[in-house]
Amino acid sequence: MDRHRHHPDDEDIDAFRQALREDGVRPLATNRADPGRARPRDDSTAERRAAATSVGQGSASGRTSDGRVEAVRPSEALDFALPDLPWRTRQKLKRGRFGWEEGLDLHGYTLEEARAELEAFLRDAVAAQRRCVLIVHGKAWGVTSDYPVIKSHVNARLREWPSVVAFCSATEIDGGTGAVYVLLRRRGVEP
Repeated sequence: MDRHRHHPDDEDIDAFRQALREDGVRPLATNRADPGRARPRDDSTAERRAAATSVGQGSASGRTSDGRVEAVRPSEALDFALPDLPWRTRQKLKRGRFGWEEGLDLHGYTLEEARAELEAFLRDAVAAQRRCVLIVHGKAWGVTSDYPVIKSHVNARLREWPSVVAFCSATEIDGGTGAVYVLLRRRGVEP
């Protein structure tokens, strides 16, 4: 094997791009992951924003069972696993080696809508015996708070969900710290 790697020059790169164009290959329009589940389009942006601002800091609905949510930073990597999860399984999840079977994008939802969608999605995924799913929570700051509200709530809620065995921030190609891979316990199957 040759130790000296060939570095293509501009002429080689242009020829490669030309060959791709001739074969009908076009650049991607977006680099966002397609989670496979459309969000509702009937709400206007103003209505969503008004609903988000109406959820006060003292409101307990949509929060974890003890009424508090630990704030996480936008760039903070999320990581959780049950103590009995094998190390190799956890590493495989962290490296994105589990092919996620279904996804949910929570961008554009109010906190209450996101909570309802997340819970329905997890129930459906467990019923369909999915092993690994992707949840895109984003890194946006809350309208009335100084931390990413949906990311923080997803972090707290997943830790409490009985079927969640582990979750961690996704690899960059699937959303990085704006998304998580979630490993689910299939009915009757241990991790």
